[in-house]
Amino acid sequence: MSEKKIKGFAQQKVSLPEGKLKVIILDEADSMTGAAQQAMRRTMELFSQTTRFALACNISSKIIEPIQSRCAILRFTRIADEDLVERLKYVLDKESAPYEKPGLDALVFSAEGDMRNVLNGAQSTFNAFGSITQEYVFKMNDQPQPKKIKACLEAALRNDWPGAFGPVHEIHKQGYSSTDIISTFARVTKTIDAPEHIKLEWLKEIGLVHMRVNAGCHGLLQLDALVCKFLKAAK
Repeated sequence: MSEKKIKGFAQQKVSLPEGKLKVIILDEADSMTGAAQQAMRRTMELFSQTTRFALACNISSKIIEPIQSRCAILRFTRIADEDLVERLKYVLDKESAPYEKPGLDALVFSAEGDMRNVLNGAQSTFNAFGSITQEYVFKMNDQPQPKKIKACLEAALRNDWPGAFGPVHEIHKQGYSSTDIISTFARVTKTIDAPEHIKLEWLKEIGLVHMRVNAGCHGLLQLDALVCKFLKAAK
């Protein structure tokens, strides 16, 4: 919506009951340029007696400070996995789409709390394969399979060096990027059954290697170093 449309709507004289206000909802407000936000700030000030603004964004720091100081900031956490599964089942049953429980778990794992991501993944998988299974979901999303990442971490807990390196090398040979592998490590580590102090140490090392890979360091070498850190922390 352009600044002219926003200002035009705010200026319109609308007959509302006593104490009622017009509401303008702006989605993806963090994609607005700084100049556009400055213009909107002025509009918010001029018509504050008759209009309220609701701004939805993913990164609040991209909203300029003068607007933030005029707003009440509400932060929403990610949707719980149980709620995602419940709603996903409801939609799939309504659409008569066949599914398996591991397939739903795979969709939820890939979505990271995003309901829209879950539904889009389910629709894409069903359209491509006619059924929603774990194999089809990961084939559709083209992500490293968490069970192999989990096998690496479980081997590290057993101090099994070949068992820890094997799955990582196998995933790397399949062509997955180091960044995708590291991101999957982070998600699996948060849910794996392991002592809390070990998981915290693992997550710290995952963050450090992610920083190095983004800086241009060699992918497989960094992954091998990461596995070594896993084994050392577990021991």
